[in-house]
Amino acid sequence: MKAVAYTHCRPVSDPEALVDIELPEPLPRHRELLVEVKAISVNPVDTKLRRHADPVGEPRILGFDAAGIVRGLGPEVTHFGLGDHVFYAGNIGRPGSYAEFQLVDERIVGRKPHHLSWAQAAAIPLTGLTAWEMLFDRLQVPQRGAEVRSLLIIGAAGGVGSIATQLASRLTALRVIATAGSPESKDWCLKMGAHAVIDHHGDIPSQLAALGHRNVDYIFGITASDHHWPAIARAIRPQGKVGLIDDPQHLDILELKPKSVSLHWEGVFTRSSFETEDMIAQHHILNRLAALFDDGTLQSTVSQHLGAINAANLRHAHALIEGGHVRGKLVLEGFS
Repeated sequence: MKAVAYTHCRPVSDPEALVDIELPEPLPRHRELLVEVKAISVNPVDTKLRRHADPVGEPRILGFDAAGIVRGLGPEVTHFGLGDHVFYAGNIGRPGSYAEFQLVDERIVGRKPHHLSWAQAAAIPLTGLTAWEMLFDRLQVPQRGAEVRSLLIIGAAGGVGSIATQLASRLTALRVIATAGSPESKDWCLKMGAHAVIDHHGDIPSQLAALGHRNVDYIFGITASDHHWPAIARAIRPQGKVGLIDDPQHLDILELKPKSVSLHWEGVFTRSSFETEDMIAQHHILNRLAALFDDGTLQSTVSQHLGAINAANLRHAHALIEGGHVRGKLVLEGFS
C-alpha cells in the first residue's frame, strides 16, 4: 500500500521531511477495523511529532484525522460491518492515516456524516472530539436551557476553535467571545457563530470590559496560553473554569487560587492511549457530531483542499500550519 512517512526529524523545507513509501497492507485483530483511507486532514500535532519525535527503527506514519471505508474486521468487532463509511481521529501510539489502509479500534470510530464529502468529513474528528470533550466533559458546560453565561475562546480561528465556537453557540446558552489576530480571522470566527470577536494581540480584559464583561465564566485556551496567562487569570470569573489544550512552558497556577478557579486539561488521545473504561465515549461523540452535521446544526470547517495524499502535498500542509496563519482545516483526498 502507498503511505507517507518520516524517518528522522527534519525541517519541512527538507525534501526528506516526509517521503512516499510502500508498505504491506495490515491485518485487523481484536476490535480493529481495517479502513481504506479516502481523505485526511492535517493538524498541528502532526507537525510537532515530525519535528520532535524521532522514529526508532523504521519509518513512522503520521496522521490522525481520516474518513474512509471499512474493508476488514477484527474478530471482536461489533459496531461496524464491511463497507461502512466511517471517520475517526486515531491513536497517537499507532501508525497514522497518511496511508491507503489503516487499523483503528472501533471504539474511537464514528459513522461518516451522510451529507459531507470525504474531505469535509475528514476535517471533523480530532477537532470535534477535542472541542466536545473540553466543553462538555472537562468544563461541564450545560447544554440548552441553562442560564446565559459567557465563554472566551482564545485562538478561535483554527480547527479546534472553529468547531468549539459552533458547538458552544448552537448547543448551549453561552455568549461566545472569540479572539482572532486578523480581519480575515475575525470574519471566520463570526461565520462560525461567535457573538463577538476581540483581538488577542491587545489587552484582553479591557476588550472584554468594553463588551460589558467584567469577567467571563469559562475560558478555553487553545494557543499561546503561557503568553495569555496573566490575562486569563484576570479575565476569569471567581469560581470559573479554565481549560487548556496547548503546551505552555510555564504557568503560575497560584494566580487562580484567590478566585477558586479550576484548571482543566483536554487531551484527545487520553481515552485511546490508556484504553479507559469510557473509551467508547468517542464512538458516541463522533456519531452525535455526524448527526449535527447532517441536520445542518454544524457546518464544514474546511478552509483549503490541498489535493492528493502524497509527500509533496503533505509537506506543503505542514509548512502552512507551521506558519501559524491557518484558519479552519486543511484537507487532502485520494492517493496519487
